[in-house]
Amino acid sequence: MNDLLEYTLRLGDDALIAAQRTGEWIAAAPQLEEDVALGNVALDQLGQARSLLQYAGSLDGRTEDELAYFRDEREFRNLQLCELPTGDFAHAMARLLYFATYQHLLYDELRSSADETLAGVAGKAVKEVAYHVDHATQWVLRLGDGTDESHRRMQAALEALWPYTAEMFASDDVVRRLSVAVDPSTLEEEWTRRVTAVIDESTCERPTSSYQHSGGRSGRHTEHMGFLLAELQHVARSHPGATW
Repeated sequence: MNDLLEYTLRLGDDALIAAQRTGEWIAAAPQLEEDVALGNVALDQLGQARSLLQYAGSLDGRTEDELAYFRDEREFRNLQLCELPTGDFAHAMARLLYFATYQHLLYDELRSSADETLAGVAGKAVKEVAYHVDHATQWVLRLGDGTDESHRRMQAALEALWPYTAEMFASDDVVRRLSVAVDPSTLEEEWTRRVTAVIDESTCERPTSSYQHSGGRSGRHTEHMGFLLAELQHVARSHPGATW
């Protein structure tokens, strides 16, 4: 697999799997307005996934649908953070804060890429993700600085997902060889500053972890990924070749 295809799949798979998890909150969020808000977040993520998977497919002759619905688990390159189970609403907001802050920094840098397609996707996506960051921030503050129970849940969620954050910033030969890519290791310092500021204001404590999970970029996923793909891919695999 060439480096540009690998890199584009990473970004597209992140967005696709995040969209699947975010969409699970539609009709399950704590209030009707939040159903709509998270539905819009999921649609933004899905739109990013489509653009990136279309581009990836153009590099090796597959369609976006083939990439989304007819790859097996080990062929996906998404962060493990994106595939973790939904959990409670605090978990949803903690994940959105962590992931959207990372995406915002990444897309902001990628707008200057010499690859016109990647730069174009990033130019649109950075505006969408800025809203995702703000939405997650407001909820983390509201829950963290709310009741004793909401504070407890927000702290627990931040801690549970923290061990999956370092994978966002892991660099490798693919990004180092690819001049049009953004080396994610360059984003970690600013990401930490921004996320820590939100956590501090929420009256929660910044998590610490002696262990960090990894493997998603090389196709090694958590036990949850297979179940997610079974739901995501069920219709397409049940009716191969169907159009509507």
